[in-house]
Amino acid sequence: MKIPVFISLVLGASIAMGLQAAPPEGYKLKWSDEFKGSKVDQSKWAYRTDSKHWSTQKPENVVVEKGSLVLLLKKEEAGDKHYTGGGVISKPAFRFGYYETRFRVVAGKGWHSSFWMMGHDGSGGTGTKSTALELDVIENDSINLTSYGVNTHKWQGEHTSHGHKNVDMTSLADFHVFGCEYTPTTVTYFLDGTAVQTVDVSQLPHGDLNIWLTSIASHLGKTDAVDESRLPGRVEYEYVRFYEKSK
Repeated sequence: MKIPVFISLVLGASIAMGLQAAPPEGYKLKWSDEFKGSKVDQSKWAYRTDSKHWSTQKPENVVVEKGSLVLLLKKEEAGDKHYTGGGVISKPAFRFGYYETRFRVVAGKGWHSSFWMMGHDGSGGTGTKSTALELDVIENDSINLTSYGVNTHKWQGEHTSHGHKNVDMTSLADFHVFGCEYTPTTVTYFLDGTAVQTVDVSQLPHGDLNIWLTSIASHLGKTDAVDESRLPGRVEYEYVRFYEKSK
């Protein structure tokens, strides 16, 4: 059967733009950044500035371009590392609700890019003493752009990991929507509006969480080296949003 022209155009536009997800029913927007300005809104964000694995994270590598927050991935000396990445951490902290972003990775192997939530101690790094939980909505190692991990960590007391899962997908070189619904009893992770994992957190400690958007050079995912032929690379986030339950 021949598809009408106007339907073909709509389908083509939808594919080109990528899927647009929405929060679960009963939520209202509480906080967001649509990245419509010309620079990072420092009233909303702190920078990730640590040296970890193979890279040092630099504020200069975080820019706003054409409606996206862009993390620039480079080969350059900084600290005792040979590469630089970047990231931002929300200044406000949140708790129960629905978190969402839409992003893509444009880089060769060697980069660990993420959208996740955990408490921030103000140091610009990933110290875990300030957080009860860590919610990893997506952790991708760019050696493989067709798979990513979700996970929930408990950091208070003895560290434990809950519900780790590798999720297969079409290429992360294209934009996709990643979401996380956090309640007192469960954490549910979403890809393009479809639930991919649910974790029971009813017996775990709870606390406020900051939002992290980051990319670092890393050996994770059995990566042996950074693909320097694909540098400079970039990770692009179109928006980030936090919704609370309507009262």
